Amino acid sequence: MYDIIVVGGGPAGLTAALYALRADKNVLVIEKDTFGGQITHSPKVENYPGFAEMSGNEFADRLLDQVLGQGGEIELSRVTSVEDKGDFKKVVTEDGEFEAKAVVIAAGAKHRMLGVPGERELVGHGVSFCAVCDGAFYKGLDVAVIGGGNSALQEALLLSKTSKSVTLVQNLDHLTGEARLRNSVASAENVSVILSSVVKEFKIGADGKLASVVITGDAGERELVVDGVFVAIGLVPENEPFGNLVALNGYGYIDSDESCLTKTPGVFVAGDCRSKKIRQITTATADGAVAALAACDFIDG
Repeated sequence: MYDIIVVGGGPAGLTAALYALRADKNVLVIEKDTFGGQITHSPKVENYPGFAEMSGNEFADRLLDQVLGQGGEIELSRVTSVEDKGDFKKVVTEDGEFEAKAVVIAAGAKHRMLGVPGERELVGHGVSFCAVCDGAFYKGLDVAVIGGGNSALQEALLLSKTSKSVTLVQNLDHLTGEARLRNSVASAENVSVILSSVVKEFKIGADGKLASVVITGDAGERELVVDGVFVAIGLVPENEPFGNLVALNGYGYIDSDESCLTKTPGVFVAGDCRSKKIRQITTATADGAVAALAACDFIDG
């Protein structure tokens, strides 16, 4: 039996593991996909204290190495449920079951989809969610980015370096990203912005790939002929397996304050899957530290 099982290997989960390990607890981190989570999609991180610049992958690799160096164990599998057994918790995955005295849920979130015709069919065939992953496929081509927040602006700027043109489509009458990113977008010669418009449909070509994007807004309906579209409209928490142990708000995030406690003793929450106003690397790592120390207090107390 482990002292603590951490569900999720993003910045929150890995920080939780690190703090628990340094408190002499034996820790298992279970990650379903990629250690580092969403931050691995960021080509340049400039707002983490102590580092002028680094890539998301670099940050994730360093943090994972730190956890492994402290003796942490990792398991690549998808968690399907967590059961409260009183004195311990049972974590069920697709590949087996594990037991621990406490659990930290740091499951993160996944990319939000628009839910319009053609979107799901075209994922991987012209519709993407990660410029770092797929931007190279559109070198010298025309692309669109859907969204107006920090993520969308970062995607647009990254794509502008290699793509022929980038069209940013935002449903509001203004971009909501940071001023520094907005200024960079405004100064990029091959980036154009369409405001107060939403995507109505992704049209599929005869070859099964993206043919065009139909948008509608104040100027009426129009069709953008682009080679690729990057959807950057936010995230959806992946908390379904834990609904029996935690309270979820109307958006599916785990209801908890800065204490990172849940309604179930011995179950804690950290990172983007928690209800909060700000979701950044710094807030995720802060949650990880708080949740881990709370879990240690629970075990020791």
